[in-house]
Amino acid sequence: MILAKKIRLYPSQLQEQKLWQSVGTARFIYNWTLAKQEENYKNGGKFISDNELRKEITKLKKSELSCLKEVSNNVAKQSVKDACDSYRRFFKGLSDKPIFKSRRKSKKSFYNDNCKLKVKEGKLVNIEKVGWIRTNEQLPTGVKYSNPRISYDNKYWYISVGIEQEEIKEELTDVSLGIDLGLKDLAICSDGIVYKNINKTYVVRKLDKKLRRLQRQVSCKYENNKKGKEYVKTNNIIKLEKQIQLMHRRLANIRNNYLHQTTTSIVKAKPYRVVIEDLSVSNLMKNKHLSKAITKQGFYEFRRQLEYKCKFRGIDLVIAGRFYPSSKTCSQCGEVKKDLKLKNRYYNCKCGLSIDRDLNASINLSNYKLA
Repeated sequence: MILAKKIRLYPSQLQEQKLWQSVGTARFIYNWTLAKQEENYKNGGKFISDNELRKEITKLKKSELSCLKEVSNNVAKQSVKDACDSYRRFFKGLSDKPIFKSRRKSKKSFYNDNCKLKVKEGKLVNIEKVGWIRTNEQLPTGVKYSNPRISYDNKYWYISVGIEQEEIKEELTDVSLGIDLGLKDLAICSDGIVYKNINKTYVVRKLDKKLRRLQRQVSCKYENNKKGKEYVKTNNIIKLEKQIQLMHRRLANIRNNYLHQTTTSIVKAKPYRVVIEDLSVSNLMKNKHLSKAITKQGFYEFRRQLEYKCKFRGIDLVIAGRFYPSSKTCSQCGEVKKDLKLKNRYYNCKCGLSIDRDLNASINLSNYKLA
């Protein structure tokens, strides 16, 4: 099984300029590919293969885009492949239509050829057309790397590579663990363990408040410096926007780290199977009163992490049907209460059962499709 390894880089000032040049090239070629595909579609043409577009870029390097010679050849080639793959996923109905990458909003990253990525002892890694860069820890040597990517998270540079690792073979218990995701708490397990909502903690609420304050300051400064219909970006606005970026980064890291701790704790309990619901997050987001809270919870990321961690440890992950009434079904007698509302936090049944609705849902999920 291939697992990712992400390590921080310590580039020099000159190397950082070259890294930014590669990031700009990757974004430019991605947008160029999308523009080509859309123009071809409007003219009634068929989908252009990435091989044809790569050949066209090779020709452009000799004339109009000679600046591309300063960065690795694989940066442009992989950007073309990424854009074409995005369109293929769109045609298959697996994702939305790809959009152009913004310099300000898009993820700052680029590809490095795995064959040309060199690692040596002493915490050093060689990136093509950039040179040897010191790393935070030693990358494994003598192994095959897959899909190396260099990225920037508004503060530090990182390199991430996929490394083949053997799956863990261990004895599992006979427990079928049901997990109900929610907003009051992140996850409620059928064994009674509750993982709290980290967004309700003092630290996260304080950072959220500080973020809102900074955003209001930037908005006021834009309005005060407005000239006609144009907004003027002053040095103070640039400083505040940098602080906002770092605040978003810190909050994202806190939430992502908590999701990793939660999913790791679940798989370390060694159940033979884990059952979760197939949530339609896009439909849940239509509720304007809950959309912000749902976004912060990261239900998709929770499921993604749980999928690969269960697979790595040999645990079966079962996805319950989207319309399975886990909350409305009595976990004791099986009666379905169709008139159960969201405000009813306790499930009271005619059979005498009185239980928290989230715990009731997790127990029903643990029994999902069991003989």
